[in-house]
Amino acid sequence: MSSLLTNSTAMTALQTLRSVSSQLATTQTRISTGQRVSTASDNAAYWSIATSMRSDNAALSAVSDSLGLSAATVDTEYTALNTVIGDKDSGLTKLQALLVEAKTAGIDRTKIQADITQIQQQMKSTAGSATINGINWLSIDTSTGSTATPTSFSLVSSYSRVGSTPTIGSITVTTATYALYTTGGATKTGILDTVAGSTGASIDTIAIGSLTDAATDQTKLDGYIAQVTAAIGSVASAAANLGAVKNRISTNTEFVKSLMDSVDRGVGQLVDADMNQESTRLAALQVQQQLGVQALSIANNSSQSILSLFR
Repeated sequence: MSSLLTNSTAMTALQTLRSVSSQLATTQTRISTGQRVSTASDNAAYWSIATSMRSDNAALSAVSDSLGLSAATVDTEYTALNTVIGDKDSGLTKLQALLVEAKTAGIDRTKIQADITQIQQQMKSTAGSATINGINWLSIDTSTGSTATPTSFSLVSSYSRVGSTPTIGSITVTTATYALYTTGGATKTGILDTVAGSTGASIDTIAIGSLTDAATDQTKLDGYIAQVTAAIGSVASAAANLGAVKNRISTNTEFVKSLMDSVDRGVGQLVDADMNQESTRLAALQVQQQLGVQALSIANNSSQSILSLFR
């Protein structure tokens, strides 16, 4: 039945056009944002999961930054330890060679002492310079005051979450394990400033300028050589420990990066729009919208045909 008051055809066409326009707006939003779930109203469950995963990724990013700083710190201390061990031209290795050379009868030990003094000063300078972000594990303050170096440091290594409970993993580094020199304490306990009972001296205070070829002085030189040899072993052990920490940090860094990529992919699976599908849908909806406008126009014109009956 044709009616001037109720145009059911136009109403149907209008409803269809509204539906198409709504779908078109949704599709355009997905294309512009790249997401099919960008708000909770799109899909509350997926949006909630994705939001939690993004939060986890932000925490993992912070862990990655902390690991980067930890890696830089460990690398600085590790490099300094290797420098102190040295080679045939520097460090403890050179010091050991000079002491062996000093056992030669008739040699000028005063000149050798000049080289030894330079090495002692250089090793102390190397340890003191191994500072990054205010942290130095090789030259520490063992006093009980506010300037004292902490006995240990915690390096952030991982992050995980079970339910609503987060867990921060860490690597603990004990400074006494790596300290070459100590200050402030009643007793010096560093690897290189500990006094050996057999020599009565520390690596830092070895002095041979006044020694002679006498048997007692030769015995003293033997004690110094044994002391330096032991120190090389202790510093090498400290460097090996730091090397293990360095490898652990490197492994954790790669794992955290992989985990972040995995979380990103998971979020993408939940909320990312299929751009091929959406672009195809956009073209189809645009055609449907044009047809809907034409259908509504035709339906509205049907009232005009009723009026023509009365002309």
